Amino acid sequence: MSLALSTLIYEWRRYMAAIVALAFAGLLVLAFVGLFMGIGKAFTATIDRSPAQIMILGPKAEALFNGGAGVPRRIMPQIYMHPEVLEVSNLDGNGALWMNHPEKGQKVKREFVQTMVVDPDVGAVTLPVDFDEQTRLALAEPYAVAMDVTSLGRLGVKLGDKASLNGQTVKVKAVIRGYPNMMQPMVILSRQTAKIIGLTDEGPRVGPLMVKIRNPARAEEVRDQLNAVSGGLYRAWTREELGRANEQSLLKESFIVIILGFALIIGSLVGIVITWQTLRGAIFANIKEFASLRALGVSMGSLRRVVMELSFWVGIAGLGLCAALTWGVAILAGLGGLPMSFPTWSVITVAVLLIVVAILSGMLSLGVLKQSQPADLLR
Repeated sequence: MSLALSTLIYEWRRYMAAIVALAFAGLLVLAFVGLFMGIGKAFTATIDRSPAQIMILGPKAEALFNGGAGVPRRIMPQIYMHPEVLEVSNLDGNGALWMNHPEKGQKVKREFVQTMVVDPDVGAVTLPVDFDEQTRLALAEPYAVAMDVTSLGRLGVKLGDKASLNGQTVKVKAVIRGYPNMMQPMVILSRQTAKIIGLTDEGPRVGPLMVKIRNPARAEEVRDQLNAVSGGLYRAWTREELGRANEQSLLKESFIVIILGFALIIGSLVGIVITWQTLRGAIFANIKEFASLRALGVSMGSLRRVVMELSFWVGIAGLGLCAALTWGVAILAGLGGLPMSFPTWSVITVAVLLIVVAILSGMLSLGVLKQSQPADLLR
């Protein structure tokens, strides 16, 4: 075991402030990324958790958030002509006015909600794979709706309650998790119920199409073949490809970039200052030990390498604590009904950031070694 690592293990209390500072600097950035990506994932949950392997969007669409709606309804038979295609259905939804039926002493809640239409058939392409059998059977009933647990309080209902959706009485038959919406609560209903209430769009254009194929391993090949015969009317995506595009589209939003940039700068500055001062204080506290090493013939260059290695190990320890804290925050958010998502690039960026901050702090602390004079040992 190296001198730097043994020093960190034996005197960990001296370096704990630096480790904690690095961990919270990383947590600050990851928490913002996880929050925004989680919100984005909530908007696209019906696609990300669909059994569909191919998504059909408009020809100029760059993501679901940008031009994701609007393809001619007449192309649906054309998609069916591909021998690999098993099922094609449109992702339907609309805005609606929700009003609860309050009991005595309760408040009336009026909210504009976003509806999501599913087909409650076994293996239906629009039915998310995380819906259990009980939820599927519940939605098969006319006038039945489901919603995320985070929407219950906002809409003033609980499981089994009745409410009005665009003036039509519906009943909350199922409560699910993982589908929160920070802007408008999402109400899920069957296509049959949506038609009865008048929430489906029967016009010549439909929203994104969801396509299930025989062999999921051939998704990219089928995508290319569908695009080759599209005639400029649509663009086919694999589900994974569209998911990546949705992430990139979300990160292009100016306010998100500003917030993440601010968190990155503040986290880096706070991490450098605290880590630098902590390392400087710890090295100064051990100055006599460093002076003894110099008296034994250890060069100043070797001592500098020890300090830099010590900084590196502090960074590794901070990275480990950051991972534990982020895991804890993600669990707490999940218990509150808010999913968090951490793309690989964000984890790698924060890991590199923490190591760089630790090394820079170590470089700033090297000046203390000049006070490790062997003559001071005789005083």
